[in-house]
Amino acid sequence: MFLMSTASTKPLATPALTCDELLRHNEGETAKWRDFFDTYPETLGLPAEFAQMHEVRGVLLHIFAVELIYAERIAGIARPRLDYADFPSGSLDELFGNHDKAMEHLRGFLARGAAADWDAVIKFETKTSGTLQGSKRKCFVHLFLHSVRHWAQLATFLRESGFKQEWGHDFIFSNVIP
Repeated sequence: MFLMSTASTKPLATPALTCDELLRHNEGETAKWRDFFDTYPETLGLPAEFAQMHEVRGVLLHIFAVELIYAERIAGIARPRLDYADFPSGSLDELFGNHDKAMEHLRGFLARGAAADWDAVIKFETKTSGTLQGSKRKCFVHLFLHSVRHWAQLATFLRESGFKQEWGHDFIFSNVIP
């Protein structure tokens, strides 16, 4: 990735965030959330009207189902369009297991994928937006931005409900890169 200088048209040699760094950041943040919900299981039943869900448990399911669906698409695992009922969510371990499985698929793709694989365009059916398509690279970025957006909504909602998280969520607090 190169950023353009405002003083000239020459690119600035700024290194990009790697896929592995994104994965490690996501896994670290999700591990903190797992500990949070283990400590405050009562928050799972709080009514929360966002991400097309009606309670915190549903928001977690939405985050992890999207991660798993996109990870499978990136890894080339063909599955018919799924409903949320198709994902285990009864226990905290089942909910977070969807995330773990998604990260497994992404790690496998990174281990065996070639640079050209990232440009492959995949076409798929979505739950709410019909047929979409995008490169595997675009789907990878979407997976992480989607999760970050909903984690931020959830963090705000839980703080407003009296359940403050004891860690900073911003990337600057991540130990993935110095």
